[in-house]
Amino acid sequence: MDRRIPATGPAAGRRGETLLNDIEYRFRLMGQGPSPLSVDGRSLGLDLPGRTIALPELSAILMHPSCGYAARDAVWRLLVQHARTGDPSWRAGAVGVALPGLRFKAYLLAKLFTGDVQAAIVEHFLRALGTVDLDRPGVVGNLLSAAFSKARTELRGLEPALSGTPSHAPGAVSSPAAYGHPDVVLARAVAAEVISTEDAELIGATYLEDVSLTAYAERTGESRWNLYKRRSAAVARLRAAIESGTLSDAYAEVITEATSSVALDAPTARKRP
Repeated sequence: MDRRIPATGPAAGRRGETLLNDIEYRFRLMGQGPSPLSVDGRSLGLDLPGRTIALPELSAILMHPSCGYAARDAVWRLLVQHARTGDPSWRAGAVGVALPGLRFKAYLLAKLFTGDVQAAIVEHFLRALGTVDLDRPGVVGNLLSAAFSKARTELRGLEPALSGTPSHAPGAVSSPAAYGHPDVVLARAVAAEVISTEDAELIGATYLEDVSLTAYAERTGESRWNLYKRRSAAVARLRAAIESGTLSDAYAEVITEATSSVALDAPTARKRP
């Protein structure tokens, strides 16, 4: 699969550094003009605006804490179904709507590897569009987790053996812009060394993406009990940093509420923001 997405302008020569920025630019253009790529909020219901919603606006709606999980899943099932028709516009649109999550996953990967993390995460997200189980809850979380896992495996295989050096992949190491998404709080926590990259991925997957701790343990090969203890310790550090103001953010309360449960499979007990 050709992981390159066509781009124009000066940024095209620095694809590895600016791929997600290039995608965002084209995604914003998709929302302009007389006939932007859109969904019908009336047919979807679930407290979404009862009108035509262009995809860039839809992305902002889905990121807002007031948007419920049922609405997110309904939208993402529709986006995946459109993407599976093979229409390049809908495939690009799905990537655009998922950009905040893709930026965070790329940020985590860039802390671990020196390869082209942005291209890897986009490629595997596009592949996941064709395989994700639409009957399972947390569609976008499952998409992002699958893309992250596959990209991590690919990048690990390309990493220089036993280099022992930290990753400094250009254009992806800096913390993602503050788009008002809970993942951004986790990214800031990693940058501030409150939690590790691995802990951020664990918390993000099991609390924010509806991935059960059991499923995560099966995916990583680590015991569920060890993951639970590691997650509990990381959550305690994260919540302390949020409450002390170290990670002050308008959406920090979303993380605080999402991580308030101590159950082994916390996503089933999580309350809506």
